[in-house]
Amino acid sequence: MQELTPQQMKVIERLFEAGFRPIAIPPYESALCMRKGDCVAVLSAVPHGGIRLLAPPSYLVEGNLSVKLKRGSAEVFVWKKKEMEATPERLKELEAFRRELSELLDMPPKQ
Repeated sequence: MQELTPQQMKVIERLFEAGFRPIAIPPYESALCMRKGDCVAVLSAVPHGGIRLLAPPSYLVEGNLSVKLKRGSAEVFVWKKKEMEATPERLKELEAFRRELSELLDMPPKQ
């Protein structure tokens, strides 16, 4: 990962203050992955700017990024051959994570 600017470090500090924590996820060890609860996002530094999402936030399945798929009439989070039901509670947690992360990334820097 590249060296972060002071502005980008302030964004990371805000994330830490809100309870987000870094996590190493293969094969994204060189990216900035931030976790809160069972949700995770892969972030990237924007040259001469802030921090942005590289992909939509995801639910962790056995410590790995999952994808949400439709299985019949249900939705599941899948990583390799492991599946986890996308319950209303998990979907709500993921949406709250996405919303909070977006707000923190979009906040103007404190002067």
